[in-house]
Amino acid sequence: MQADPGPIKARAKINLYLHVTGRREDGLHALDSLFVRAGIADRLWLAHADADSLDVSGPFAAALADEDSRDNLVMRAVDVVRRKMDHRGAFRVHLEKNLPVASGIGGGSADAAAMLKAVARLIGGPEDLNPIAQTLGADVPPCLSEQPILVSGIGEVIRTAPQLPSAAMVLVNPGRPLSTPQVFGERSGDFSAADPLEARLAGFDDLVRELARRSNDLEEAACRLEPLIVEVLDALRRQRNIGLARMSGSGATCFGLAATLHQAQAVAARLRDLHPDWWIVATEMVTGAASLGNDKPINGQL
Repeated sequence: MQADPGPIKARAKINLYLHVTGRREDGLHALDSLFVRAGIADRLWLAHADADSLDVSGPFAAALADEDSRDNLVMRAVDVVRRKMDHRGAFRVHLEKNLPVASGIGGGSADAAAMLKAVARLIGGPEDLNPIAQTLGADVPPCLSEQPILVSGIGEVIRTAPQLPSAAMVLVNPGRPLSTPQVFGERSGDFSAADPLEARLAGFDDLVRELARRSNDLEEAACRLEPLIVEVLDALRRQRNIGLARMSGSGATCFGLAATLHQAQAVAARLRDLHPDWWIVATEMVTGAASLGNDKPINGQL
């Protein structure tokens, strides 16, 4: 089989809400979350080679410069599929790192999931990538799907969410990485009840209303660790046409929901003038399979 010419998109993952519902005996936390994908993405290229290699470019390449390529989730994804299929070949991978690292939008997990699908397509399987994805981290299995999904357990229980109303978002990161284990360790208080968003919503206002009933249970802890998140959220909430602002995942990236991409772009432009040192992107929200345009399915999964 031939390599896809690329680029392979690894879209940002956004938690529209995130409830921490409990903690297991092994220390891992149980979650209730709604994952959506955004238009902004890392990009990857894959090809057969004489020896494994990974080179990284893009605005956030420097954050990975000191990492051993064998430890990178992308190359671990290559290796785990190869071993599963007893494939002896090597691969050359290029990663264009457009998403900030350790930022709560699943950049590394999205890269790994995209590479799992690409390698599986290139060498002919396996069809079910979920068990392999679980070996790479709790956020990787949800990133196999491009559609909105409801996530529970520690991230391994995945259900397709209802198609969401059309929306766009402004993503803002203040340039400070956050450790997910540290944020979970800082969290205090009671656990939340699961409240999966299962209703089919008529429009943007309904989406905002339903999300406002929910929360990100890690936001308070992350704000204690990184007070700049408070400034980011305040800046988003002061903007006209932002229906809801919230932190994604374990931070520090926050999002502001807008009804249209044009509105989101206008907000992003205003915020860039005020905060030129922040990473600020206006992007569409993937609301269902129809949102994916001409992207090709890999292994039958969009």
